[in-house]
Amino acid sequence: MNRKYITTIIVIAFFLSPLFLNSYWVDVLNNIGIYAILALSLNFILGDTGLFHMGHAAFFAVGAYTTAILNTMYHIPIILLIPFSGITAAIFAYLVARPIIHLRGDYLLIVTIGIVEIVRIALINNIFGLTGGSNGIFGISRPNLLGLVIRRPEHFFYYIWIFLAISVFLFERLRNSRFGRALNYIKEDEVAAEGTGVNIARYKLIAFVIGAFWAGMVGNIYASKMTIISPESFTFWESVVYFCIVILGGSGSISGVILGSFLLIGLPEIFREFSQARMLAFGLAMIIMMIVRPQGLIPPPPRKYDVYMDKKFAEN
Repeated sequence: MNRKYITTIIVIAFFLSPLFLNSYWVDVLNNIGIYAILALSLNFILGDTGLFHMGHAAFFAVGAYTTAILNTMYHIPIILLIPFSGITAAIFAYLVARPIIHLRGDYLLIVTIGIVEIVRIALINNIFGLTGGSNGIFGISRPNLLGLVIRRPEHFFYYIWIFLAISVFLFERLRNSRFGRALNYIKEDEVAAEGTGVNIARYKLIAFVIGAFWAGMVGNIYASKMTIISPESFTFWESVVYFCIVILGGSGSISGVILGSFLLIGLPEIFREFSQARMLAFGLAMIIMMIVRPQGLIPPPPRKYDVYMDKKFAEN
């Protein structure tokens, strides 16, 4: 059977799965979808641009708290706050990334770890009296889409996974655009990219802002799903999970990121009865992966211009 038909059947079966699963497993799929979107936004920074960034939970938190504050204080509908949450996270990313964007490798990694810790501590200390301290913010509304209140896990399943499908489409288009090719040049060789006229700092900063924008919008979805948020949901450990999903699935690979989300978020739920040993097992699996298959489970496919150049080279 044609691979395209098999993929279509799998997608249709997956989108019908809430009809056959109980609420608990549907909610597990919802969490997988949220982590997949967050990992996709990090993949654009880490996988496509090559920036070692481990503070992504900070942008996720900014988007979630923006939604929570504006919804609980001013009763603005959740749906209308989706782009605003992304814009707030993007502005925050621009402000914190602008002074550090010239850093490379481990130095950038350490600074981004500091950013997520600063955000977490600021939230705990109830900055400007808006964040609720360690107790967080309660009473966040559910999304209301054309009169349908998205409340049940089955509703959130389609809400989250349709958003994920849109994200996959847009990131794939962006990856194969002129801008995406410039980011790939930067990732492979900054000196050569700069020599061809690519503004390294500008392109890195834009990649950072786009990734943060998407993470902020996911923060909106998360806040409306939970109806309560607190600083414990946005720790450094969350950033580590996003980072591991990208590396395990395949840095720069969209399908790899989705597979990595299923493995790192879904499998622990399946083996919950072995909770004391499951993190040890995943740590061991990560070590083995880095030794045996450092490119990840599903390496990124060749870009369109790479295939074109290979054909031209073969013809000559």
